[in-house]
Order: sequence, then structure tokens, then C-alpha cells
Amino acid sequence: MTAKLSAIAPDWWDYTTLDQDLIDEAAALSPAEILALSRPGFQVVFYDTLEDFYLAEALEYLEAWKESTDDNPVGVCGPIGPTEQLPLVARMINSLGLNVQSGHFWGMDEWIVDGVEVPANHPLSFEKCDREMLLDRIDAKLRMPDANLHFPKADVGPFRKSWDSGVKCAVMQGGQGDVKHWAFNDPLRREGQWKDAPPPASEYRKLATRVVELHPLTIAQNARTSGGGNISLVPTSAVTVGPVETWQAEKVSIWHAGAHDNPFGQRLTCLMVAKGIANSAVPMSLLADHPNVQFNYYRGGIGTCSVEMH
Repeated sequence: MTAKLSAIAPDWWDYTTLDQDLIDEAAALSPAEILALSRPGFQVVFYDTLEDFYLAEALEYLEAWKESTDDNPVGVCGPIGPTEQLPLVARMINSLGLNVQSGHFWGMDEWIVDGVEVPANHPLSFEKCDREMLLDRIDAKLRMPDANLHFPKADVGPFRKSWDSGVKCAVMQGGQGDVKHWAFNDPLRREGQWKDAPPPASEYRKLATRVVELHPLTIAQNARTSGGGNISLVPTSAVTVGPVETWQAEKVSIWHAGAHDNPFGQRLTCLMVAKGIANSAVPMSLLADHPNVQFNYYRGGIGTCSVEMH
């Protein structure tokens, strides 16, 4: 049977095409019920303050890079969104005098305009943000060389090769967008062989780093979070790390501060991952099949799905 049309963008797949029973079950979850969704391979963690939340996120960088040696290099794949943890990472490295020269860093994604990645001086550039908020703040005598920094480009070959170069990715962090993505792994258009049903999880998981067309909801969200609501400022394409690289990470750590996805979205993906419901209309749900996933929540950002008129 053909799934219902999206309530957001009828030419696309997204979470509004799910069965209503699943949507209702997710919306009804209390914070205590979210916390109880932990299972082997999937851990749910709550933080009572934003300070503790972002500190814990920053510590994942330090814990990974502390493992790294010249003979056994270790890296982190990090998001833009959240970003509040990035200066904390640099501050702690500098204060502790932690040598991270053998460590590696992968950016998750970057905007594409006219078939080319935006330059690092573009105001919305993710590479620019990573460098200014984290990498350039690490003391030069402690910082890894540029050869250990891997940012995705329109020509994805060098970036993909870096994942098979013998460097262990200890953790891939991410936020969750309104469309329930990590990085820019958005739902696909509803066309061709995927007109009546979204790609099976097994097919979506075959996707590696690639240039993608962004779901309309993703464009609107990035205008809200990064461009003051100016949608015309936001590119409609991006290059993104894919499921192939995600499954090369030893751990996937998703951070819900309440500043990106909404109370319903924070509940829906947790429920789907916990129950093993992998549906590519909700890309984050594919993490149900990853062996080591952690969802991190700021308790004050979980909110409620009850009706409130504003």
C-alpha cells in the first residue's frame, strides 16, 4: 500500500509519512520513559544543566584524542550544530597541555553552490566554523597538522580515502535536524523507484560521502538557526558524510540540547532506535542497526508535546 503523502513537502519522504500510531506513541513519551529506552548498544543519557551537557560533549573529543599515537592514530568526526562544545575542547587541551598532534578530525558536511563546495571564508562555511571555534584555538605546539584535518569537498574521493587510511574514528558526534537527519543524511525525494515507498534501510546504508539535494525542511531550519530566518541565504545542496563512514565509527553520539530538533523529534528518533524501527523516511532511525549509539539530552530542552497556543 502506498504511504501517505508528506504534510511538509509532498514530493519528498519524511517523518510525516509514518503510521499515525507510531507518531502518537512517540508524542506521548514522558522524560522518564525516554530515559528508560536504553538497551544494549543504545544508551540514553540525561544532563541537568547545559554546562554539564556541553562539557560532556567536549570531553568526547579529548577522550578520543588522548588515545591517539603516531602508530595508532585516532580521530573524531564532529558536527556544526551543536557548536557550543568546540571552544571548550580547545580550552581544555590548552590548559592541560594535551598534545593532540597525532589526532585526526573529520568534518561532517559542507555547503555546495554551483557544484562546488563553498570556500572556507564563506560566512556559512562549516570548515570556517570548525577552524575558528576549535582548531585555530589550539596552541600551535599541541595542534594536529593540516594533513590530519579532513573536510568533505564536492570531489569526495580524498575525503572518502581518509576513512580507509588506518585512522580509527573513535566517535562520530551529531545533532539532529528537524527532518531527523544526522549530518545532511536527509530523506530522499519521492520519485522513481522510491515513489511508493522510501528506500529500505539496507539500501540507504550503502550511501557513502556524497553531494545531496537538501530537503525543504532542512533549508528552512538552517535559515532559522544560522541565517536569522533568511531562507534565500541558505544553499540547497551540500556534501555530507554518509552511512558507510558512520558505520566505520566505533561510537555514534547524538546531542539533543533542545536548540535544533523539537520535543516531538527528540522523542520519535529515540523510540525508533530503541525499538529497532529503521525507516529511511526518518534517517536518524537507521542508527537502530549501529552497534554503539548514545543519545544525549539536556533535560531542560526535552519539552513537551502537549498543545500550547502561542
